[in-house]
Amino acid sequence: MVAKVAFLTAGGFAPCLSAALGRLIQRYTELAPEVELIAYEHGYQGLLQGRSITIDDTVRAKAELLTQYGGSPIGNSRVKLTNAADLVKRGLVAEGVDPLKAAADRLTADGVDVLHTIGGDDTNTTAADLAAFLAKENYDLTVVGLPKTIDNDVVPITQSLGAWTAAEQGSRFAQNIIAEHNSASRMLIIHEVMGRHCGWLTAATAQAYREWLDTREWLPEIGLDRREWDIHGVYVPEAEIDLDAEATRLRGILDEVGNVNIFLSEGAGVDAIVAELEAAGEEVGRDAFGHVKLDTINPGAWFAKQFAGRINAEKVMVQKSGYFSRSAPANAADLALITDMAHRAVDAALAGTPGVIGQDEEADDALGVIAFDRIAGGKAFDISTGWYLDMLDQIGQARPTPAAH
Repeated sequence: MVAKVAFLTAGGFAPCLSAALGRLIQRYTELAPEVELIAYEHGYQGLLQGRSITIDDTVRAKAELLTQYGGSPIGNSRVKLTNAADLVKRGLVAEGVDPLKAAADRLTADGVDVLHTIGGDDTNTTAADLAAFLAKENYDLTVVGLPKTIDNDVVPITQSLGAWTAAEQGSRFAQNIIAEHNSASRMLIIHEVMGRHCGWLTAATAQAYREWLDTREWLPEIGLDRREWDIHGVYVPEAEIDLDAEATRLRGILDEVGNVNIFLSEGAGVDAIVAELEAAGEEVGRDAFGHVKLDTINPGAWFAKQFAGRINAEKVMVQKSGYFSRSAPANAADLALITDMAHRAVDAALAGTPGVIGQDEEADDALGVIAFDRIAGGKAFDISTGWYLDMLDQIGQARPTPAAH
C-alpha cells in the first residue's frame, strides 16, 4: 500500500515541470487523498541532502496555480548518482559513500513508497540506476518518471513534455530578434536554439516561426518584405554543413535581400569547434554527465565568425532563445499531454509499476509505462522528415546529408 509519495524535478528547465508537479498533486488528491506528499528541493541534490517540502492541504487545494508558471517551484540541479567523485567534490556525499545507497537510505528514512522523477534522459537514466539499485538491494520502493526535455530526444519516447511549448516560445523570441534586420545594412542574424545532440527543437522552432510569417500581411513598397523576415538557413547537428557552399548561397541572398537570418542548433558543428579548441591547447569544460559545456564554446559566435567574412556582412548579431523558451509555462498542447501522462504516472505508482511514462515509438506511439532499461538519451532528429525537407526546399537550402560523428 502506498502511504507516502515524493517528487523531484531535475536537469535543465522545460516548460512542463511546474505543471507536471501540479497535475500529479491534483491526481493524488483525487484518487488517494490519504497519501502523504513531499517534494525534494533541487532534485537529486535535495534528496542526498535530505531537504524536502511537505505538500500540505493549501498546496493541494491550489495546485492548479502551478500550471500557470514556468520553471520549477521545487528547484532543479544536475546530479548523477553514479558519479561519486563529482558528488564528493560538491560536498553532497562523503568520501567512500555510495551515492545510490545514500539516496536509497534517505528515501527509506523518509518513509517514501513512490518516487516520481520529472526530467530528461539524464534524470531518467539516473532514476533507472536508482531503481535498479533499489530492486537489487530489496528496497520496497517504486520509481515512476515523466519525460521532460525541450530537445525531444529521449529514446523511445515520441513526444517529450515541454518541447512543443519551447518551439512556440522560440518563434516568439525570433519575431522580435529578426525585426532587428534593418538596424544596419548587410545584417547577419544568428538565432541559436537549444539542442545539444538533437536538431528537433531548431527545426520545429523554425517551422513555428515560418507559420507565423504566413499569418502576416506584408508591404514591400515601404520595405516590409517577407524575404527580409524569412529564415535563410537552418542548421542541425544531424546534417553535414558545407560552410563554403552555404556561404556562397547566403552571400547571394545577402546581395539580393539585404540581410541573412539563420536558425542554428547549439549542437551543430560542436565536434569541429571542440577539435579546433583542443588543437589550440584550450581545455573544453564538461559537466557531471560528460557533456561539453556549450556556453563555454559558444557555437553561435563560432558560426558567426565562419560566415561573416565569407558573405561580407557589415554587422553580425547572435541571440540565444534557450532560457527564454525553456522557462515558459506549458501551452495548451503540452498541458493536455502533461495531464494524460500525470494520470498514467499515478496509476502506475499506485499499482507498483516502475518505469517512465511516454508515448512508445515501438508500440505505435501508445501511451504507457516504458521500462527504465529502454530509456536512453541522444535520440536523433530524423532529417528525412517531410515537413523539415519541405521547409528547406522553400528557403532554398540543399537537402541534408547526414553528418559523420
